[in-house]
Amino acid sequence: MAESFGADAERYDRTRLPYPEALVERIVAASPGPDVLDVGTGTGIAARQFQAAGCTVLGVDPDARMAEFARRAGVPAEVATFEDWDPAGRRFDAVVAGTAWHWVDPVAGAAKAARVLRPGGRLAVFGHAFQPPAEVGEAFWTALRRVAPDSPIDVRPDARVVDLYQAFYTKAADGIRAAGGFGEPERWRYDWTRSFTRDEWLDQLPTHGAVTGLPPDGLAEVLEEVGAAIDRVGGAFTMPYTTFAATAALKAP
Repeated sequence: MAESFGADAERYDRTRLPYPEALVERIVAASPGPDVLDVGTGTGIAARQFQAAGCTVLGVDPDARMAEFARRAGVPAEVATFEDWDPAGRRFDAVVAGTAWHWVDPVAGAAKAARVLRPGGRLAVFGHAFQPPAEVGEAFWTALRRVAPDSPIDVRPDARVVDLYQAFYTKAADGIRAAGGFGEPERWRYDWTRSFTRDEWLDQLPTHGAVTGLPPDGLAEVLEEVGAAIDRVGGAFTMPYTTFAATAALKAP
């Protein structure tokens, strides 16, 4: 699934949301310099935000299609999983991962970050939690269960997604702590909202891991059912978002 998103990199880049500017600014301010390694850079969404904040960014991604898109968008990117990536002696002031750390072993990844960070450098992993209206979520889950009964994605519509993500970033902080070499991890949280029309949400939905592997007819069935649910709630909705981060600075030797 980690390498399925590049099948439609243009859609991914067009529809996926950036991260809160306050988060980016906080990471930059807490780092000793401007050199940033973006793990799981994808199409370079987060990387371009760090570039806009004055940083020099190198991306790493296991999907060659995503890395090529990032390069076309102005982000130098190398193709590898983070665990297997060769830093070739390079060091960075920050290692970041936006909506990507769930593909990385939390302890091995933090240990790798410690090896490529300069003293005082910062590891920051972050991502969005969001939950559509109950009727829209129920339609998605029902359709997905029907067209892909063996799907590993099993987040029921009545689950509190914020709680699930909070648990994940607690685990990420535990991984940083277990890797050693870092100060005590901090967890940051940013709450915000974004409104979607029916067409906007149906444009983004195919970029999510639960459906990237569906055959065209299965995806069409999911989109039809979700679209009908959005119509029933008025043709648009406002989504609550929470962006979580787990972060720590590398201690001086």
